[in-house]
Amino acid sequence: MSNEIHVLMDEIAIRRALTRIAHEILEKNKGIDDCVLVGIRTRGVHLAQRLAEKIAEIEGAPIPWGELDVTAYRDDRSSVSKTKGNGKELLMNPADVSVHDKKVILFDDVLYTGRTIRAAMDALMHCGRPQMIQLAVLADRGHRELPIRPDYIGKNIPTSKSEEIVVSLQETDGKDEVTINQNRGEQK
Repeated sequence: MSNEIHVLMDEIAIRRALTRIAHEILEKNKGIDDCVLVGIRTRGVHLAQRLAEKIAEIEGAPIPWGELDVTAYRDDRSSVSKTKGNGKELLMNPADVSVHDKKVILFDDVLYTGRTIRAAMDALMHCGRPQMIQLAVLADRGHRELPIRPDYIGKNIPTSKSEEIVVSLQETDGKDEVTINQNRGEQK
């Protein structure tokens, strides 16, 4: 079995995708009034922060943003306790970012089965009742198990289930790139 790695997006392509997504968000929402960006830990947080900076640069005004930990809401991780959040634990950070009656734009790095996004929506509901939830992803690789579709996509990347999409960001990995790891000879 061999493992081939191909770069699909470099630093420039990621920056362009975020700029395009920022403009699409502004156009669809007619500005940033009542909008909040929420990044899903870990890499979604960094992407949401970059997007907030890009939108502030374009609009000349800041957009609130925060991070969301969906670990307690996951249904596909055996190591996670079956006890769901009760709304009392800190899910949003900073805690003063309100999602109640806001247009929430969730941001994640890769959309695959949709289970992380479902968990994020459950977690958001414990933080308040959003007016609307929109979804932005840097890479959409397909293979949905739930009826979830992104509103904003950096890049569509059709994959087989044996392939893996890896997002590396400067903040956590020391470089910006999206790669596909093709595992030759592996059957799934």
